[in-house]
Amino acid sequence: MLGRRQKLNLQFLQIVDAFLLVASFWCAHWFRYNGPNFGIFELHILPFTEFQWLLFVLIPFGPICLHAQGFYEHPERKTVGRSLGQLGRAAIFLGLIIALCAYFFKLSVDSRAVMPIFAALATALLLSREWVTLSNYRRSVRSGKIRERVLFVGTAGDMLAFRNTLTPSEIMEIEVADDVDISTRNVAEFVESLHRHTPERVIFVGNHGELGRLQEYIGACETEGVESWLSAEFMQTALARPDFDHFGGRPMLVFRTAPSVSWALFLKHLFDRVIALAIIAALSWLFVIIALAIKLTSKGPVIFRQARGGKNGRPFSMFKFRTMRTDAEMQRDELQKFNVMSGPVFKIENDPRITGIGRFLRKTSLDELPQFFNVLMGDMSLVGPRPLPMYEVERIEATAHRRRLSMKPGITCLWQISGRNNVTSFDRWVALDLEYIDNWSPLLDLRILLKTVPVVLFGWGAK
Repeated sequence: MLGRRQKLNLQFLQIVDAFLLVASFWCAHWFRYNGPNFGIFELHILPFTEFQWLLFVLIPFGPICLHAQGFYEHPERKTVGRSLGQLGRAAIFLGLIIALCAYFFKLSVDSRAVMPIFAALATALLLSREWVTLSNYRRSVRSGKIRERVLFVGTAGDMLAFRNTLTPSEIMEIEVADDVDISTRNVAEFVESLHRHTPERVIFVGNHGELGRLQEYIGACETEGVESWLSAEFMQTALARPDFDHFGGRPMLVFRTAPSVSWALFLKHLFDRVIALAIIAALSWLFVIIALAIKLTSKGPVIFRQARGGKNGRPFSMFKFRTMRTDAEMQRDELQKFNVMSGPVFKIENDPRITGIGRFLRKTSLDELPQFFNVLMGDMSLVGPRPLPMYEVERIEATAHRRRLSMKPGITCLWQISGRNNVTSFDRWVALDLEYIDNWSPLLDLRILLKTVPVVLFGWGAK
């Protein structure tokens, strides 16, 4: 698993395990407090409130003790016996911490029977969680869901040497779309490979003598908005700037032009799906009304699907309520002379292909509602650069313009709230998108969403 994502997964598992420890302790107390004593336990114990101080030990120190014993390392290589040994050693250290806290702060555990019940429950739950995590990991590997498409760039010898150091699990987690040998392929051919394979990242491998040659290729990644990872095994950690990460156990120098994997970005994607699901559920009646209106007023499907450029330019099917006649795409070339947008984007005023109900849907932005399904599926975000049709993505000539593809596309963006029909320059449109990417934060997303509401309600900038 690539560095930052691996770190986030570790933190997530530690939070889950802390919750499982708390749940185990609560269940142990409940069982002892309310359950049968079988003639071996004392008759009465104190209520749970008297044991709550233990939660302040279990929540922070439980995951720390597990981590210190290697419980989270290489679960795919572990046996149940090894996991039990790690849990046992972690329990010993956790028990010592509890004993020290009880001694120094004059606290007590009045029912000794709670602790062995807690230990048994915690062991069962932690082993079950580990099994579920491992099963999900193996299933994801088999299905290819966790595989990331990458390009290798360097000399043939360096790339071969790097490949030979990859572990089986690392090989399963990446799909090498292309090997770019810098001794035989120039930057233009490398950029062509980027467009053809749409990788999540490019991994550069080389020695000191190759850095000068690799710089040109890294510069191409910068203008394209693609993450470039430079193998820095030959460099000191202090030189690993502007960002430092790890691929397996190898130090990597990372150049990013878009927000990197973080809890803030994870919460953005989680927020997207929660809001999308809520809107779909709340407006399901409106979906039905619009679908009936389209079906009764014009021939053709209710939903218009089109291949759009997603993150890194990878195509996906974007959904909209159909607002044009079914032959609209075939008439595009005839109407090209009326295009009011500069660059690769096609847009005309008073488009004759739009149906009567379609004009209303566009004015109110109701035609965009099906895109919440794209958000739910993970192809789009609530806020992000608007996705262009693939035929327009392929016509982008300025390489710097492609950097707008470095972030997941969205339903709304700075361009949407800036009077989109008043922005007829593609350069200006791209500038707004890059301003969003370079300054992204959850607060900026919230501001854009709040400003989108009056745009939708009053139809500002929509035609």
